[in-house]
Amino acid sequence: MSIENSSGSVVFRTITTESGSGDKRMAAKSQAEFGLTTATIRAILRADTDATGRADQIAQRLGQAIRLGLILDGEQLPSESELSRRLGVAPVTLREALATLRERGLVVTRRGRAGGTLAHMPVDDDVDGPPPRLREFSTQDIRELGDHRRAISGMAARLAAERALPEEIDDLRTQVDRLSAAGTPGDRRRADAQLSLEIAAAAQSTRLTHEEQQFRVEIGDLLWQPLAGDELAASIRSRSALVDAIAAHESERARELAEENILVDTQRLLQLRIALYSTTLYSPALSSPRSAT
Repeated sequence: MSIENSSGSVVFRTITTESGSGDKRMAAKSQAEFGLTTATIRAILRADTDATGRADQIAQRLGQAIRLGLILDGEQLPSESELSRRLGVAPVTLREALATLRERGLVVTRRGRAGGTLAHMPVDDDVDGPPPRLREFSTQDIRELGDHRRAISGMAARLAAERALPEEIDDLRTQVDRLSAAGTPGDRRRADAQLSLEIAAAAQSTRLTHEEQQFRVEIGDLLWQPLAGDELAASIRSRSALVDAIAAHESERARELAEENILVDTQRLLQLRIALYSTTLYSPALSSPRSAT
């Protein structure tokens, strides 16, 4: 099933994978395309394990997907009844989530026959210092996410080096160029997100692509901010070296570089999280250091 926007491009797909390798390749590639695909919806829902504050959870994850470009700027969402069915929530829950997103400027609603709800990419709200949402994660959470990401991204890079077609390698180089040219942390996050998804797609694995998309929805907004100077240049060079290894079909080298990139990301997030603990512990506005735990 597919739904098209006003320009005729497909933005909402149900993807099936047949037994033939060509069909698997097409399915994996489709999963890497941005827009409100079935893969994006699975990523939005996957970490929600209880019904408490479900509207807030849906709003948060849809908002993250919009900020990261996983849902395209200006993309028209399906009707409330269709989208609530796809997300497995009651229409009233979805309506509440969309109202929250409207307040945050992440969706806009147009009335009339040609109306509907459209995703809206906000102006980057990047700030100096650790991202505030990092407080939601403990150091143990960050370590475990890093371990999981290294396993998934390392295998995706290894398989991409073995299986990528020439045109897929060209796509990867395009994403590295886009990353190098990005002028804001938000643009870098979006370019890096698409690079990771393109690598998983080049591995010809829909499961690995699902996992990569889940990571981006869960923590993608925490990456590349704040990052500047030599640290920024080194991060871009490391992605370029990874694509070079994939292009040279050096599977073990590609795996090692992918895992090294994730390790650097994880160590950096840990340092930022520890800094937040310290700030909370010694804040004069707090009456007790127990608030930091």
